[in-house]
Amino acid sequence: MRWPDEIRDPTELLPPPVQVSDEEIEGALALMDTLTVDKLEGPDFQDRYTEAITQIIEAKREEKPLPETPEHEEPSQVLDLMAALQESVSKAKAARGEADAEVHELPKQKETAAKSLCGGAGMLASPGGAPRPPSPGLGQQPACVPLSAQCRGAGMFPGRGWL
Repeated sequence: MRWPDEIRDPTELLPPPVQVSDEEIEGALALMDTLTVDKLEGPDFQDRYTEAITQIIEAKREEKPLPETPEHEEPSQVLDLMAALQESVSKAKAARGEADAEVHELPKQKETAAKSLCGGAGMLASPGGAPRPPSPGLGQQPACVPLSAQCRGAGMFPGRGWL
């Protein structure tokens, strides 16, 4: 059920009236006549599903073996997309005169200040980098806690900081 103020007047939805000339109407009718097909014949308009079902019903009615299903056409050649992409990249590099890129190892990351304050290995300091004072109170966390506990209990999102 809807309240009367929730129901829209259907006249609002009508398109605005438009004046159409006789030439436009004649052109539209001529276009419809040229695109209309009187007889739907040919292989594109054949109902193969209904024909196959009729054959199955007739075979079962006469207790004959079911008709053989036609073999499917072989699918077109399946492309290996990664191989095509690599070939395209190598052609583009050759066109620009670039050689294959050399792979270097990344330098090791430096120890962060938070790890050094808390002794490393998965421990973080409080916001601002200073260790928190011990707080035995309920719901409060000690100065350095494991990452998993700090992230879960204190509103900390890894890599984003405190809420």
